[in-house]
Amino acid sequence: MEWHLISDAPLSLEWSDQNMVDLEVAGKKITLARWKEGFYAFSQKCPHASGRMSAGYINPLGQVVCPLHRYAFDMKNGRNTTGEGYFLKTYPVEERPEGIFIGFKPNSFF
Repeated sequence: MEWHLISDAPLSLEWSDQNMVDLEVAGKKITLARWKEGFYAFSQKCPHASGRMSAGYINPLGQVVCPLHRYAFDMKNGRNTTGEGYFLKTYPVEERPEGIFIGFKPNSFF
C-alpha cells in the first residue's frame, strides 16, 4: 500500500454542509467524508451515472447517497445498499499524529 498525506489539519479542509470534500491525491479524484468520529474516502463519481458523490449526502446509517438517483453506498466497503448491484470504489484512510493519509494499491486505477 502506498500512503499519501491528505491533510495535516483535516478540520481546516473546505467541508460541505454534508461533511464531504472533493480532493485530488496522487492524480486520483476522490471524495473525503467525515461521519461520526471517522473519515472515509471513495471515488468522486457514482458508478451508476457518474453523479458527483459530494453533492449527495450521508444518511443516518452512515451511507453516502448519490444525488442523481439516490443510490446508497456503504462508505467502508463501497457496497450498494439499495439493491442495484453497483460498487463504489473505496480507499483506506488512516489518522496519524501527522495528519490523515489515504492508501492506494501500487498501480491501481479507477
